[in-house]
Amino acid sequence: MPGMWWVVGAVAVVVLVSAYLLWTAARVQRLHLRAESAARALDAHLLRRAAAAAVLAEQRYGVELYAAARIALDAGPDEREVAENDLTRQLRAVPFDPADPAGEAVIAASRRLALARQVHTDLVRDALTARRRRLVRLLRMARRHDRPRYFDVDDPTLAPPVDAPTSGEPAA
Repeated sequence: MPGMWWVVGAVAVVVLVSAYLLWTAARVQRLHLRAESAARALDAHLLRRAAAAAVLAEQRYGVELYAAARIALDAGPDEREVAENDLTRQLRAVPFDPADPAGEAVIAASRRLALARQVHTDLVRDALTARRRRLVRLLRMARRHDRPRYFDVDDPTLAPPVDAPTSGEPAA
């Protein structure tokens, strides 16, 4: 009977190690899928902001902003960061009218973009951290997934105009 306890112990160790390996592989896959999903959401928010900026430029602010918005809308994956940074610089130079709904749409889209960018950055960091773990590298658990990339863009948050009331305060 003492030999039976060794077998039970060995089976228990194998089960625990297998469960840990399966959990780790599932975590790596889940983190990569979440990072890919965040990248798609970030891309959608980038397109929404560029479209809102194009509408704003058509109505009021002219050729340079419209050109930057169109370039951002038409940019490929390799050109997207540069185009979005240029659009952000163009938008920061625009004095927004507090009563203009198109300006408010651009400000709102920029805020949502900033949140999407932060979520994307956090998820990419988590996926890359999981990839760097020794066990994940040794067993090549991340080989089926492309390496997630950060999206390096200036802070897209645009401040509302100084004259605009904030947090329910009446305008002076």
